[in-house]
Amino acid sequence: MDFKLEAQDKNSNARAGVITTDHGTIQTPIFMPVGTVGSVKGVHVTELEEQVKAQIILGNTYHLYLRPGTAILEKAGGLHKFNSWNRPILTDSGGFQVFSLSANRRLCPEGAYFRSHIDGSKHLFTPEGVVDIQRSIGADIMMALDECPPGDSDYSYAKKSLALTHNWLRRGWEHFNQTEGKYGYRQTFFPIVQGCVYPDLRTESAKFVRDLGAEGNAIGGLAVGEPTEKMYEMIELVNDILPTDKPRYLMGVGTPANILEAISRGVDMMDCVMPTRNGRNGMLFTKNGIMNMRNRKWADDFEPIEADGAAAVDRIYSRAYLRHLFAAQELLAMQIASIHNLAFYLWLVGEARRHILLGDFSAWKEETVVRVMQRL
Repeated sequence: MDFKLEAQDKNSNARAGVITTDHGTIQTPIFMPVGTVGSVKGVHVTELEEQVKAQIILGNTYHLYLRPGTAILEKAGGLHKFNSWNRPILTDSGGFQVFSLSANRRLCPEGAYFRSHIDGSKHLFTPEGVVDIQRSIGADIMMALDECPPGDSDYSYAKKSLALTHNWLRRGWEHFNQTEGKYGYRQTFFPIVQGCVYPDLRTESAKFVRDLGAEGNAIGGLAVGEPTEKMYEMIELVNDILPTDKPRYLMGVGTPANILEAISRGVDMMDCVMPTRNGRNGMLFTKNGIMNMRNRKWADDFEPIEADGAAAVDRIYSRAYLRHLFAAQELLAMQIASIHNLAFYLWLVGEARRHILLGDFSAWKEETVVRVMQRL
């Protein structure tokens, strides 16, 4: 993987760059749709390419390991061939599932023992094993195994958790450098900065990660229950330490406002289930604010969903029709809303990039945050 920094905003830390992988280039800042089990829920590959204009998508190591399993993925020739997505793929390590499925797991220096949420079977994720699984998946960018402590963790727990994450990181990084990919193209490995909301732990972790010299770095353990301002504080602190010539990936964030505030603090890559999950529940993010399509107010509004929206569905379907689909519990409602929201998120980061290159990002960001977060 290669990264070229193209521009930096004069009044913030916002950056524009280009990541080059063997499956194509990614213009940053970028939002990455989440395809947990190898599919972005309700969205065809052609729609991801043509309407959403996604440049990279995510897969989830935990879920893909459980099904279809690495044997099937290897037989298919990797996830790219299995799901017919020919552009870059990033996989997380399963560390967040260790956090979110805490009732079914046990942590130890060896790794994370857990029970499958599907059938209750027992499994062990080690730092080395997670690298091997991601080799089998064939991700262009893979993540280190880490523990994601809750945002309200006390200092003692956060410190112990960080020591475990760093121990796992050493082992995963060593194993990555001793192994090769399976499908004839380059893969890269991102370590993850942890440390909860404690500045000294975040500083320690950012320096540890920086000193490994990986091709890119990730910031984890945020948007997991801590106050929003504390999240922004940790992003600023970490990005002051991480190298400027490597891409920075903020994991699992967030709202349109979070996206823009993270970009202004030097983040290059982001992902979140919010556009699809909220879309499936009737919430649309638009250039002029947030719409709840279950509300009665849209029942006889025959204007396009968004006249100048980023996706074709925005201009094809009316607000009244989409509201009807949600009221009737039609699957098409969830598909339209998911495509719309993902296209909006990709439009948003694309506009951020354009304004960074133009040199007026900060002023544009301040106005845009207010507009896109108002309720319509």
